[in-house]
Parts: sequence; structure tokens; C-alpha cells
Amino acid sequence: MNADAIRGHLDSLVLAVLEQRPLHGYGIIEAMRLRSDGTLEVPSGTLYPALHRLERAKLISSNWDDSTGRRRRTYTLTAIGRRRLREERAGWKQFAGAVTAILGEAPL
Repeated sequence: MNADAIRGHLDSLVLAVLEQRPLHGYGIIEAMRLRSDGTLEVPSGTLYPALHRLERAKLISSNWDDSTGRRRRTYTLTAIGRRRLREERAGWKQFAGAVTAILGEAPL
């Protein structure tokens, strides 16, 4: 699935991935790929503008980490980001239910 398919949902997906633990950019990309069974392949050129946008909105924070010998920026979900994620999940459930009602099997 290409990046256009997740447009409008990327921010929520990033917040959900960071809910479990702080990750660097490549770790976020890999977590999305693994959690989606390879369906979501997010290019770094799509991810990093989203990370910057989320950080400006105070939904995530970042710091430099060089504990592995390689300096990487690690992203962490903030309290504001956790609240936003709860809101996004509620909205998604409502939206998914409406889409399923329309696209689901037609009654015979």
C-alpha cells in the first residue's frame, strides 16, 4: 500500500506506534510495517514531515540518543499525544462502523 493510501491517517498511526515505546524514525517505519503485516510501507520522506508536524503540535517529543553508538533522534508520545490518540481511536471506530455499514454485504 502506498503513502497516498494512508494520507490523513498517518499522524494517528504514528501516535499509535509510539504508544508502546519511544522509537527512532526507522523504528516507527518498521513497527508500522510489522503491525500491518507488510501492508503499510511508509517512506521516510513521508514519515519525517509528519514527525516534525506532530512535534510542533506537542503530541510527541524527541531527543537525541547515541546509546547504540549511532546518534539517532528518538520520538516519545506526550500526555497531549495520548489524549489525541484516544480521540482519534473514538473517531476511527465511528468512521469505520459507518463505512462498514455502507460497504458491507448487501442484504439479500
